[in-house]
Amino acid sequence: MNIQAEKLELVRLILDTDNPGILASVKRIFFNSKNVDFWDCLPQYQKDEILEGIEEIETGETIDYEKFIKKHL
Repeated sequence: MNIQAEKLELVRLILDTDNPGILASVKRIFFNSKNVDFWDCLPQYQKDEILEGIEEIETGETIDYEKFIKKHL
């Protein structure tokens, strides 16, 4: 299902519900998602790997994409 169809389905579900708990939960999700940086949701090992990758890029420890692909074909 594409993103527009997903959105329409969610709108339909929200309009069809009379459950205030569901509406409050949906509202809370939107408000909380605006205040949360994805970085804060990552486990520490993922943050460490990302930071290590950035450091490798900054120090020139990279290889050309084409060379990498040729090795693995």
